[in-house]
Amino acid sequence: MQTGFEEYVRARGDSLRRFAYLICGDRHLGEDLLQEVLVKAYRRWTRIEADQPDSYIRTALVRSHVSWLRRRSSGERPGEIPDEAATGDFTEGQALRDELWSRLGELSRAQRAVMVLRYYEDLDDRQIGDVLRCSPSTVRVHAARALTRLRTGLATATSEEVKP
Repeated sequence: MQTGFEEYVRARGDSLRRFAYLICGDRHLGEDLLQEVLVKAYRRWTRIEADQPDSYIRTALVRSHVSWLRRRSSGERPGEIPDEAATGDFTEGQALRDELWSRLGELSRAQRAVMVLRYYEDLDDRQIGDVLRCSPSTVRVHAARALTRLRTGLATATSEEVKP
């Protein structure tokens, strides 16, 4: 029983850690979230393994994050960006990433979850609705509001840069 769980975590751990990081916006909180979900999954592994473990774990991560009562940490903002190979103008790329993380951090947890599930996990509205336990139309509303907030924030930032 536990050998299958260990093999799964060994094979999928990095991907799950990245997903949790994107959901939380903070590497350490993402690792804490993943650890809590994996502890719960370990106890039920024989049932989970028979179904689709990736779907189950991803759904558990999103649901746990959306309902997570970590108010003590909610004021924290991500302070580091994962290491990547630099291409082009490094400072411009860093500024763009910082701006994007800042804007994503301003979204509600549900909106952020929808953005990550849609653009990182490449799920459709029905699949996202299954994960969040809501209808596809609610997913579209969250996505539209999130994109509007992101566009408005970026437009405001761009217009402030243009002013002399």
